[in-house]
Amino acid sequence: MKELLKKLRKYEIQIRKAINSQMQGDFHSIFKGTGLEFDDVRPYQYGDDIRTIDWNVSAKGHGTFVKTFREEKEQTIFFILDVSASQFIGTPGKTKFDIGSEICGVLALSGTKESSQVGLICYSDEREKFIKPKKGIAQAYEIIYNLYKLSPKSSKTNLNKAITFALNSVKRRSVIVMISDFIDEGYQHHLKSLARKHDLVMIQVSDKRETQLPKLGIIPVLDKESKKTLWVNSSFGDFRETIVSHHVTRQKELIDFSRKHQINFITVSTDEDYVPKLLKLFKIRNKSVKSV
Repeated sequence: MKELLKKLRKYEIQIRKAINSQMQGDFHSIFKGTGLEFDDVRPYQYGDDIRTIDWNVSAKGHGTFVKTFREEKEQTIFFILDVSASQFIGTPGKTKFDIGSEICGVLALSGTKESSQVGLICYSDEREKFIKPKKGIAQAYEIIYNLYKLSPKSSKTNLNKAITFALNSVKRRSVIVMISDFIDEGYQHHLKSLARKHDLVMIQVSDKRETQLPKLGIIPVLDKESKKTLWVNSSFGDFRETIVSHHVTRQKELIDFSRKHQINFITVSTDEDYVPKLLKLFKIRNKSVKSV
């Protein structure tokens, strides 16, 4: 646990140093906010922008009133982490779950430094862990500790249930960071609803073992979620090509879906350094804030 915290702190510092040097002070927040939010109304004064007049309040006959706004600096960040059995593919310490947990930990540390509230939803085909959002560095450590100790009850996947739970549980517009391999069917409709209601970021984590099978002839392959053993001919060319093709197709569908619904999307492999990709993501998000 101590080594994990040391590693995450190093990454969090690395991200912040890169932000300060590469973005030359032009980076306001790790996560983009929702801009200005309604605060109150006050009587109209000479020089006020007429577009800020609250006509509903003014129509009551007590004078003309304008809306006042304040910058929304505090925001809520929720992590939805897929913890089904397919997430435990990879080498010890470098499984998809390990990488997803590390990304949650780094972003939780970064978010609390920005005075954001952070919360966590872990899901398989049932709710495995739910931590309500709070502010403060202790909350980030609470999330990291719970992920470190997590032992999922179910091995199956149901992204639809996870997204539905988030739609019902997260009432206030928030930044939702969903981390999964997105190997499931029939969840796109609810994912679209989540993107409309919240500021959605999707991070797909994959492992090369899922596509780069060695030529070993007929071998047993364990399906981690169903616990069934399948015998496949790993030397048969079409079999390996089909697996790669299916992976590429699924990834392209996710990219196209994300573009269509204005979702930030990145892919991360378990054998690569994810920090540069997070930095690139933040740069893109920062530019989109400034263009609004």
